[in-house]
Amino acid sequence: MLKSFYHFLMKYRHPAPKDVISKFANHAYLDHSFPKVSEDYHEISSYLELNGHYLESMSVFDEAWQQYQLTERK
Repeated sequence: MLKSFYHFLMKYRHPAPKDVISKFANHAYLDHSFPKVSEDYHEISSYLELNGHYLESMSVFDEAWQQYQLTERK
């Protein structure tokens, strides 16, 4: 079964994040409105454009999404 993007992202959570994806994961975890069950790029991207003030850049999401595609959609 395919993991949601949020579920995938949570493996990057870290108490002392050293990279932008770990920071993103930590913030997404604290964002109670994050679309946790979504596997849809456009839904998550739209959400983050409106609510992802914690993202340094949308390119962080794009990079994380690429990793999600590579590992989850084999």
